[in-house]
Amino acid sequence: MLYDKDIREPLFDYLEERYGKIRIIEEKQMGRSRADAVMVRPFSLSGIEIKSDADTYARLKRQVQDYDRYFDYNYVAAGSRHGNHVEEHVPAWWGIITIEQEENHVDFYVLREAKPNPGCLLRAKLSLLWRPELAHIQKLNGLPKYRDKSKLFVIEKLLARVPEELLHEQISQELFERDYTYFD
Repeated sequence: MLYDKDIREPLFDYLEERYGKIRIIEEKQMGRSRADAVMVRPFSLSGIEIKSDADTYARLKRQVQDYDRYFDYNYVAAGSRHGNHVEEHVPAWWGIITIEQEENHVDFYVLREAKPNPGCLLRAKLSLLWRPELAHIQKLNGLPKYRDKSKLFVIEKLLARVPEELLHEQISQELFERDYTYFD
């Protein structure tokens, strides 16, 4: 039986091998749910929901709704117990990675590639950034600092004044550079 702790590190190694330059951010709050992992790529974010053999589908419907608001692509990484039924529980644009326990390692199989998520909202994606990261994007694009304004106000200004393709790239760049010691 595969547990979450048995899946995470090998899965992240597999994704790095497969996609090259990535950064994994674990346990990211998004909406009313928490993404098990976010895979940052140069122009996109992928949400990753891990379903170990010990998990159930009880919260998955609500989680899918939240993942679909925040990420360009989504994947479910499912243990062998869920491998045959997981596609019934996620939308057709979600990628499915199945995980099998071998003698001394785990193997990963892409059952279905992720397609672009039609429900991703750039506003929600921008809200994943910290205020200093948004300020850096403002500076890069020559916008005023808006120091006394809310995060939501800044997000609306960015959406109105910066091309969408550029924002996707800049969001990824900020997350690649994220420094968790910033507030220490």
